[in-house]
Amino acid sequence: MNISKHEQRVLHELALGGAIHYERGENGKIRNITCFTREGHVLSDCTLDVFQRLKKRRFIRSHNSKPYRVSRLGITSVRAQLNQR
Repeated sequence: MNISKHEQRVLHELALGGAIHYERGENGKIRNITCFTREGHVLSDCTLDVFQRLKKRRFIRSHNSKPYRVSRLGITSVRAQLNQR
């Protein structure tokens, strides 16, 4: 599957234990997101557009209104990368 560079970075951080926190607007749609790494840093590559593409492809999911995390399909779709630490 063809995944962009920004989607790849976000999926990689989520696979390492990160999460995407979101806020809903008055109409119930997601209006603001913040992607956190497992260390608590904010990932700037995660925009609302990237979030929607990952959600549409079912690479991320949320259970019981908790933050979005990587799904099993997302883990298998992400390419292996060296840890950047």
